[in-house]
Amino acid sequence: MSMHDFFIVFATCLVTMLLCRCLPLFVLKGRQLPEGLARALGFIPPAAFAALVANDLLSPGMFDAGVWPAAMPLVAAAVVVVVARKTKSLLWCALAGCASYALLAFCFAPGAV
Repeated sequence: MSMHDFFIVFATCLVTMLLCRCLPLFVLKGRQLPEGLARALGFIPPAAFAALVANDLLSPGMFDAGVWPAAMPLVAAAVVVVVARKTKSLLWCALAGCASYALLAFCFAPGAV
């Protein structure tokens, strides 16, 4: 790819990002959104996070290496759910998830860590 092509792609991406991210802020500044739209927009962050988590937990061919290596992230996620229900703290959830996965990998799948 030549530098000219690169700058065309870069400029196109830059303009698109500015239009999609900044323009709505300026257009909607000071306006009240309808209740249904505001409620619907509130679902975007949890849905995006759920998609990222699901992508890491579930993948095609995850059981090819055996049941236990595929189940380790699911068990660690279950630990995170329990900690989240008890503490409602993102910090404790992150620590519990990392610790439980590291412990499972160390004890049951040497070489995975």
